[in-house]
Amino acid sequence: MTSLAGRILIAMPAMGDPRFHRAVVLVCAHSDDYAMGLVLNNPIERLSVSQLLDQLDIAQDIHLPEQAVLNGGPVGTDRGFVVHSGDYFCDGATIEVGETLCMTATRDVLRALAQGGAPRMALLTLGYAGWGPRQLETEIAGNCWIVSDPDEALIFDHGYATKWNRSLKKMGVTPALLHHGGEA
Repeated sequence: MTSLAGRILIAMPAMGDPRFHRAVVLVCAHSDDYAMGLVLNNPIERLSVSQLLDQLDIAQDIHLPEQAVLNGGPVGTDRGFVVHSGDYFCDGATIEVGETLCMTATRDVLRALAQGGAPRMALLTLGYAGWGPRQLETEIAGNCWIVSDPDEALIFDHGYATKWNRSLKKMGVTPALLHHGGEA
C-alpha cells in the first residue's frame, strides 16, 4: 500500500474501538513499520488553546479566538501536536503531511501562535493515534476505516460534532445508510 500520510481516515460503524467512534483522523506519518494520526473531531472539554498556552506559561501577545484543544488520540496524551498550513516551518521540527499541510510538535509553534506569527490555519491536539506494522492496513481491509482525500476547510473548521457526517457526505456516502451489526 502506498503511504497514507496526508489522507483522512473516517471511522466506520465496524470500528470496534470506542475511542474512535465516529472519528475523523488525519494520517500524519505512514510507513511499513508504523502509522501515526491525529483525531480532528474530539474536543477536550473546557480546554481552549489560550488556556493551554497559559498553563504552559507562554505569553500571548495577541488575543486568540476561542478554539478548542483536541484529543488527538489515546497515545502520548501529554504531548502536543499542531497541524497547520504550510506557511509556517520550523527547521528540524516541522514535517510535511501531504501537499499543503504540516505538523509541528515543539513549543516554537505554540509561541508563534501566541505572538501572531502563526500559520494561516492551525489546530492543536494532545495525544495521537498510533498503529504498529500493518495494523492500519488490516483495519482498513476489515472495513474499520474509509480513506478520503484531505480537505483543509473540513480539517480546520470548528464544527466538531458534525465533522464525521460531513466527511462522509463529501465522499458521497449517506451516513444514515451505514450500519454494522444491526445498528443504524
